[in-house]
Amino acid sequence: MSWYILFCMIFAHIVDDFYLQGILAQMKQKSFWHDKARFYRYDYLPALLEHAFSWTFMIMLPIFWYYGWVPKFACLCAFIINMIVHAFVDNLKANKFSINLVQDQLIHLCQIILTWIVLR
Repeated sequence: MSWYILFCMIFAHIVDDFYLQGILAQMKQKSFWHDKARFYRYDYLPALLEHAFSWTFMIMLPIFWYYGWVPKFACLCAFIINMIVHAFVDNLKANKFSINLVQDQLIHLCQIILTWIVLR
């Protein structure tokens, strides 16, 4: 798989993680739901998972294109793992406050590079 695919994956990461999140950036934080906590205690979770799905889909698009839109089983596994890891990492940043934006972005870039290496 060419370097071009990796650069496309990184570009898709930037677009989705910074430009396309919209309201999900706020909704994936528990603090957004704080005033309504007794009614919406876990409503941040769907927003967190929706963003993780969107991000994973975007970074996998160049790989799906590379394989002619017929993804291999390994692509499906990578998709699921990336989605779970992305949601977990974003939760650490947005709700647990145990990592900062730089650490968050470095982890996501490592996800992209590892995915690119594994699916070559």
